[in-house]
Amino acid sequence: MNKKTGGDHLFDIVNGFVMVLLIIITIYPMYYVVIASITDPAEVMANTGMLLWPKSFSFVSYKLLFEYPMMFISYKNTIIYMLLGTFISLSLTTLGGYALSRTEVPGTKVIMVFIMFTMFFSGGLIPKFLLVQELNIIDTIWAIVLPGSLSTMNLIIMRTSFMGVPKSLAESARIDGAGDFIILFRIMLPLSLAILAVMTLFYAVSYWNDFFTAMIYLKTREKYPLQLLLREILVTNSTDELTVDMGNEKSLISQVIKYSTIVISTVPILCVYPFLQKYFTKGIMIGAVKG
Repeated sequence: MNKKTGGDHLFDIVNGFVMVLLIIITIYPMYYVVIASITDPAEVMANTGMLLWPKSFSFVSYKLLFEYPMMFISYKNTIIYMLLGTFISLSLTTLGGYALSRTEVPGTKVIMVFIMFTMFFSGGLIPKFLLVQELNIIDTIWAIVLPGSLSTMNLIIMRTSFMGVPKSLAESARIDGAGDFIILFRIMLPLSLAILAVMTLFYAVSYWNDFFTAMIYLKTREKYPLQLLLREILVTNSTDELTVDMGNEKSLISQVIKYSTIVISTVPILCVYPFLQKYFTKGIMIGAVKG
């Protein structure tokens, strides 16, 4: 092995410094939000620099949020939307990807052209809204989970993954009398767990973070997802219902409530991600390279 030169050592030092700097820049905003959410509101408002550690702890913002009925209602709605939407999206992506991966079926290339066409051209928001309105699903759960239930990119990745499975496995199963559903659920899916994990993560995060769809199609406040409630608190500064009894401290508490709401809405996804991370890179590479 060649010995490292002075230039190599200098590159390692500079590279390490840049990486540490990037880590700090990436992590500090999240760290600040967490620390600010458990800090006394007066201290947060008085602080003008970096907040490294709270001088006095305060959980009043979390107390107010957990006593706020809409928080639990929106949390429940988001979980329902995410679970149902992810199930529908995974089902459509899996079935569509398998059907399009069967090159012996006539017309699959033409269908793929039409599907890929939607990646570059769309009817826009107004035609989509009119369609949802004509289907009579405005202000229902189906307006959240159906219009965007299938991602073209995810469908292409799933199709590419299925095409990477040796055809001899499917042919052997057909000789033994297996149909398409048996081949899909007993051969294709067990060999594509990495892709399924990635698709689950993509769809779950998408439904969890989505507020725009709910803002367009939902009218009843009790059907709002968590992210739409978060938008109310952060963008429209709607904290009056939470701070009605706080008196002179109302403006101070309302600022800290924003940080606490961000923490509450982000933690679940951060807890799920580590369990799927090991599949993430592998799944993406399978879908990107094969086919």
